Amino acid sequence: MKKSLILLSFLIILLSSCNDIRKTSLSGLIYGTTYNIQFYSSYSENYFFEIDSIFNEIDDSMSTYKSNSLITKINTNQTVLLDNHFKNVFNTSKKIFNATDGRFDPSVGLLVNYWGFGPDTAGTSRLKKTQNQFLELLNKVGFDKFYINDDILIRPKDSYIDFNAIAKGYAVDQIGLFLKSKNINNFLIEIGGEINASGINISKNKNWLVAIDMPRFDGNRSIYDKLELTNISLASSGTYRKFKIDSSGNRYAHIIDPYTGYPSKTNILSVTVKASSCIEADAYATAIHTMDIENIKQFFEKTPDISSLIIFENNKRELEELILNNFYK
Repeated sequence: MKKSLILLSFLIILLSSCNDIRKTSLSGLIYGTTYNIQFYSSYSENYFFEIDSIFNEIDDSMSTYKSNSLITKINTNQTVLLDNHFKNVFNTSKKIFNATDGRFDPSVGLLVNYWGFGPDTAGTSRLKKTQNQFLELLNKVGFDKFYINDDILIRPKDSYIDFNAIAKGYAVDQIGLFLKSKNINNFLIEIGGEINASGINISKNKNWLVAIDMPRFDGNRSIYDKLELTNISLASSGTYRKFKIDSSGNRYAHIIDPYTGYPSKTNILSVTVKASSCIEADAYATAIHTMDIENIKQFFEKTPDISSLIIFENNKRELEELILNNFYK
């Protein structure tokens, strides 16, 4: 997660009602992306500083862009005691690693950097790529080689762990838990497209309405569809903004296929997942990009507790969608 300089702004809107319910909106930049938080409360507190503290704690634990973060110290072979944030994300990552047969793998960071998609622009991504170097890095990849013992991460030496594909979802969940601890149950939390919707939008007396982006390669944004959410989390992952094209015109995603160690060659443009927690929705959305359409159908047949909207290109380069496990219900 790339850390922004500061949470930029907040706005409190007072709503007229017999219960004096207040709508608070917080927005700004964090982790190299935007965040938007809306919640309704009968209290006057906006909890700006408490939420800022949650953002900073998670960043200090898992930001690969900070030289003094816990995860950076681990990746430079320092022995450190793990905090609860790290252990929570590690344990959920291990669960989804197993559920996806290893397709979600936070240990592929060495190869993310190797192929030039990661934060290490001055390291492996600039080295002359050789087969021996690739095999050496690939040998250090595999989340089954990582485990926790007495609050210390045991892993292959010189390996690399990266929670960027799951940490935003975790931050969304943590803010949701904080708001509920304050007896706030009607809120919408969004960080870089990862969402937790609870209760309703009281000012409209409706479920929360969110938009799904249209996959576009020109850098512009438009809406593909809208849907209502309540008491559910949503996460999206797309390959249409960050990819590489080879000399034959093949498009490769920034998501590394842990089975091959290569960037995913895929016709899947966008994956949106609904799940009970945002951390799981976030991780599943990443893992699904490494599957083909038939693999995806089979995966959702055995995973009924999540649902998804897949947008992909068919053989005619036309957009098609795949709706799985009653995504719109």
